[in-house]
Amino acid sequence: MTTINNSKRDFLKHSAYVSTGLLMASTANKTLAHEPNKKPSPKAGRHAHGQIVGHGDFKYKVNYNWGNLDPNQVPVENTHGLAIDSQGRIILVTDSDVNNFIIYNKDGKLIDAWGAQHPGAHSVKVVNENGEDFIYIVDCGWVLDRNRKSDAWKGKWYRQNGFISKLTIDGKLVYTIGHPQTIGIYAPNQKFQPTDIAIAPNGDLYVTDGYGSDFIIQYNHNGQYIRHWGGWNNQDKNLNLSNTHGVGVDLRDKTNPHLIVSSRAERSLKRFSLDGQFLSNIDLPGAYVGGPIFKGDHFYAPVCWSHINGKQAANSGFITILDKNNTVVSNPGGTKPEYIDGKLQPMQSAFDVFNHCHAVCVDDDENLYVGQWNANKAYPIKLVRV
Repeated sequence: MTTINNSKRDFLKHSAYVSTGLLMASTANKTLAHEPNKKPSPKAGRHAHGQIVGHGDFKYKVNYNWGNLDPNQVPVENTHGLAIDSQGRIILVTDSDVNNFIIYNKDGKLIDAWGAQHPGAHSVKVVNENGEDFIYIVDCGWVLDRNRKSDAWKGKWYRQNGFISKLTIDGKLVYTIGHPQTIGIYAPNQKFQPTDIAIAPNGDLYVTDGYGSDFIIQYNHNGQYIRHWGGWNNQDKNLNLSNTHGVGVDLRDKTNPHLIVSSRAERSLKRFSLDGQFLSNIDLPGAYVGGPIFKGDHFYAPVCWSHINGKQAANSGFITILDKNNTVVSNPGGTKPEYIDGKLQPMQSAFDVFNHCHAVCVDDDENLYVGQWNANKAYPIKLVRV
């Protein structure tokens, strides 16, 4: 169990306004890492910079300008994936055709930007193996068309098969995992468009194919196939997945390690044993939720859309936070969680912070960094814990 340093929390709470002001004041001298304040998104009309969001003990001050860079030098398309390495650097992956990786320090200063070998960059995890950090990056196969006639969203992308790469922390290739047709578990015309990856303590890999088969595929640490499950047509409907968009290994109870897997279109997370046995659902009504990011006794998950009036609402994302009992305790950018007779009531965006939340990571001070899909090429937003 993680012990929270309350004195540190109190210090952060009282200094949040001061530190944010100092950060803002310094931006004029860091034109590469920070540009002048960006105008609110014309589609969503956000005005949340400096606003306090969240509920209960999980409240945050919004820093819209934290990750802003010069888009002519370091562009993004979708800020698809975020992770933190052992040095505390924030690693962003984007499906830009100029750079797939953008590396920040905690202050939002640009450290490095590189790589265009993962045109459908969608998810990233960093794992320390025997004292050395490695990057696992998932390419989902949705690729920016370099011959596009315009920059309009429709017609901007084309679809191909994806893949997974393991890289050293400085980007050298260790291995790739390609289409499962080569190991006989997919038909020749079956799409493989993976969306996320989780790495177990023994090195096993769990890959969600959320734009393809909706399978979860388990590999060993060398990328060799072990088993798969999920998909759409199981006799036990609990095994079905729909637009599975994230996966995490839940180690909060050391006696019961298991997976938590997003079934985003069902607005649900599903718990599976490490060998694929269904355990239970975590229903999140109203929330098209991605995969979990664990920190202490809690986990954090991005919500791309809210389900409103019977449909998926545009520009309606938020972050949801669950405790060790998988109870929702806070929804930064969303409505306050409410349980009636033990049942979670529908949640939705507050429509004042985010467009479409796609990624989240958490630093050692319990600040959040949020990446978005289809959000006017927005850079990551920092939520400072208060």
